[in-house]
Amino acid sequence: MSFMKVLIEDNIELAASVSNYPEKEGYICEISYPSRDAQDKLLSFQYDCILLDITLPDGNGLQLPELIQAEKTESSVLIMSAKNALDDKIYGLESGADDCLTKLFHLPELHAYHQNYFRRNYLYFKVASK
Repeated sequence: MSFMKVLIEDNIELAASVSNYPEKEGYICEISYPSRDAQDKLLSFQYDCILLDITLPDGNGLQLPELIQAEKTESSVLIMSAKNALDDKIYGLESGADDCLTKLFHLPELHAYHQNYFRRNYLYFKVASK
């Protein structure tokens, strides 16, 4: 069973690389480059997993977990950042993100995150439905 995710990333080459890897595993990927486009998508559609870059050309990606929480969206949020700033990580986690990856990470590491997310949510729904 695949799940949908949105990738919000300002680096076009990295976005293509990060989205191609999960698509090979059967995941459905969408890419949003500016944060305005991402906000529109997040308000219009339900996503299971959101990969979020915090440095965007038109805003701060750390504002998006707040939007996700305010909309009571049940999306998992993984922050990706080239910055290794502890303050950004803490703020992101406190704003509703589930985890942080520092760039440059390996694609199998990202895939392991997806598998962990799916395993946690699948088991939760399986137990909750009994």
